[in-house]
Amino acid sequence: MQSECMNTARPELRVAVLMRRQRIIGAMSRWQSWRWSLLDVVQNEQGFGDAARLLYQDESEQRWLHPGFSVQLFKDDVDGYILNLGTSAPCWFVLWRMEEQASVAPEPLARPEMVTLSYVDAGRWLDAQETVEQVAAPAAVVAWLQAFVAEHRVIEPKRRSRPESFRALTDRFGQPAPLSRTKRSGGSHG
Repeated sequence: MQSECMNTARPELRVAVLMRRQRIIGAMSRWQSWRWSLLDVVQNEQGFGDAARLLYQDESEQRWLHPGFSVQLFKDDVDGYILNLGTSAPCWFVLWRMEEQASVAPEPLARPEMVTLSYVDAGRWLDAQETVEQVAAPAAVVAWLQAFVAEHRVIEPKRRSRPESFRALTDRFGQPAPLSRTKRSGGSHG
């Protein structure tokens, strides 16, 4: 994939999302006859147009193309990219939602809303109870992301930790422990 930069300070890729609608077979089909899933994220082509469109259909499957997504890299999200690159298979993360009403098809579609390469963004979306799926990123995208991380990663210097002898004493409840320098006189030893 080639970087299409509208702004040199913020690298960007234009992508399209492919969604799959599959017929459910078996016992689960009593409650739901179709299921949506993420199929792929591909480089956006000018011929894709601006609107979602049906690419393929048979009695058990549909494939829909959703063009026009921008994936930008941000310097302050390098940690999220590092987490993604640290996995065995770096990937795209896609947040998608079901349409409330059908727009271009007889039934509501699964609509991708956002695409990212940041593990942190995906985690926030999942924490917000959104539907997030992932698909492996191609080697060229992984290399592009690695180059960005290499250029913008800031390694924080380790801070010297205070010696244990300087730590405040606390009791088991976290309250400051009383210190006494006087010898206690106590009961008889007999």
